[in-house]
Amino acid sequence: MIKFKASLALSLTVLMASTLTLGQKKESKFSKKLTYPLVDTKQNEAYNNSNIIALPSKGEEFYGQDACYQGNQPSYTDNGDGTITDKVTGLMWEKDMGSKVSPEEALQKSENSSLAGYTDWRIPSIKELYSLIIFTGQVKGAKAIDLFIDTDYFNQPLGDPSLGEREIDAQTASSTEYIGKTMNGDETIFGVNFIDGRIKGYPKYRKRTGAIIKRYFRLVRGNNDYGKNNIVDNGDGTVSDYSTGLMWQKSDDGIGRNWEESLAYAENLKLSKYTDWRLPNAKELQSIVDYSRSPQTSSSPAINPLFATTEITDPNGKKGQYPFFWTSTTHLDGRNPYSSAVYIAFGEGQGKMRERLMDVHGAGCQRSDPKSGDKNNYPQFFGPQGDVRYVYNYTRAVRNIDSK
Repeated sequence: MIKFKASLALSLTVLMASTLTLGQKKESKFSKKLTYPLVDTKQNEAYNNSNIIALPSKGEEFYGQDACYQGNQPSYTDNGDGTITDKVTGLMWEKDMGSKVSPEEALQKSENSSLAGYTDWRIPSIKELYSLIIFTGQVKGAKAIDLFIDTDYFNQPLGDPSLGEREIDAQTASSTEYIGKTMNGDETIFGVNFIDGRIKGYPKYRKRTGAIIKRYFRLVRGNNDYGKNNIVDNGDGTVSDYSTGLMWQKSDDGIGRNWEESLAYAENLKLSKYTDWRLPNAKELQSIVDYSRSPQTSSSPAINPLFATTEITDPNGKKGQYPFFWTSTTHLDGRNPYSSAVYIAFGEGQGKMRERLMDVHGAGCQRSDPKSGDKNNYPQFFGPQGDVRYVYNYTRAVRNIDSK
């Protein structure tokens, strides 16, 4: 009997070891065969709060910013037939968008298009469209300097001043509609502005006339799983997304920090058994936005409920708002182009217009804040839509699943 029990225990030990190995192989399989591979932002210069700096080494000030970590670099093929293939994502794109059209006209175009012999064209989701952004772009207010898309491959028009447009009035719309409402109850569609480097929610109709607003649409095909998350709670304070190969800090720590402090916090984080945490770049953080959720409709942030997010009060003292979260990516805009960094709004993208605080750009928008400032002077309001500036934003760290 003792011999039998010993043999049984040995068999169970072998089985458990075998199961662990299979689990490890499963994680490795998921992390190496990604359905949602992220393209790097292409940002390779380093910045402090006001200048270009030498790339910092680990332990130095401002280490952990975007340029310190290089992911899948943008890689395209011009197929010579009006299409561009993204070799990282597997998506194929229209090279030239044509003129501005309504969403209905864009849908009809996608259904009727046989560009390059393909008939499965579609309007891209906001996550598909955001895969094309690069943060080597620069803008100064409404004036374009360098575009936030690779113009060696993609034709990207500017706004037409002869029509009363600003150069930045050349937004590219997606198929992703905001589940809430912006401004004064406007139906809203998300788009990427490759002139000024932002995601915003744009009204579908003109308020005064009710006319539908025409915008640019760039059709896409291929990799129908792109942008779809596969998120698992690891039960140890971390959450893994096997579609992107990234592991996330499950809960923010409820503390607002300036940009340099957020970089340092993520670099020094020890969570579960891991010490290789970092601040996510713009594309990494945007990948976990859940555009089916919003404070208006689900009373939650725009993120999978497996994540825990601190609730805050808005500048009017109203509960039910959620923080902006820093990324490691500098946003080159303004008189000092090095002084702002990208954030993702998981709560409402609020602004103050005509002394009224409202959701102007939607939960899941991407804007930017000054990297530093006197905490006692914020929040402030900036720009034509009075964007709320917190400066002391929140942090959710990330690491690569395959990292050792």
